[in-house]
Amino acid sequence: MLDSPSRPTSSATSSSGPSTSTRRNRKQGGDGRRKAVNRLVENDLIRRVSYDEYREKVRDVYAGPKGALLATCSMLSLHSPMGERLFRKQKFSLDGTKSILDVGSGAGQIVKHLLKYAPSDARIVGIDLSPEMLRRARQRLRSDRPEFFSADLTHLPFADESFDCVTCGYVLEHLPDPRTGLRELHRVMTPGARMLLLTTEDSFGGAWTSRLFCCRTYNRDELREMCHECGLSWHRELWFSSVHRLLRAGGICVELVKPE
Repeated sequence: MLDSPSRPTSSATSSSGPSTSTRRNRKQGGDGRRKAVNRLVENDLIRRVSYDEYREKVRDVYAGPKGALLATCSMLSLHSPMGERLFRKQKFSLDGTKSILDVGSGAGQIVKHLLKYAPSDARIVGIDLSPEMLRRARQRLRSDRPEFFSADLTHLPFADESFDCVTCGYVLEHLPDPRTGLRELHRVMTPGARMLLLTTEDSFGGAWTSRLFCCRTYNRDELREMCHECGLSWHRELWFSSVHRLLRAGGICVELVKPE
């Protein structure tokens, strides 16, 4: 009689490659090391001082040379032309909007796109914590159409349900707790209003942005949960290009909706 084939031993099974649990542990270890490196690079001022102290530091940063170079940096990093692409390709549509709030207008990078792509009769309002940045925005845009106000995102000087569209570009990372800003944005948005939110992600590139501009970073999943907590639906994630999507680069870019 022929002997029946012997069963593979456990050592033979393991030689075919690492188990699922081993691969998972390696991935978690790699993620942990990346997060540790990012924490070393990130600026942690926002976690060490009071919000009032931090807010004054932000004003100083943007009133100085870094703020003066912000528009140039946005062009060199391709954030400005890629941001325009979102509107030009209607990945974030402005059709039918009547009143648009741009939060953290800076040197007018997003307001410039709103002037070009929003309906001609839409009201465009911009706010920024830094009066000096608003002065630069007015000088750069040379348009009387936008209304600019110096204001804090956590205390917006507008009535409830004032805007049917909001753009918020790289501002939320200047809040120790994003929910204070998200709740205030929810308050001034009309039911059904949409928001284009861009913010710095907890990646290696985001960590260097944090060090340069004294801001924090956000984990994508945690931010999604906080948006839902504040009554804002995470409608869809947007990407500057297919390459950004493939590499998971460019930070967090998402369309939020206030449910009707």
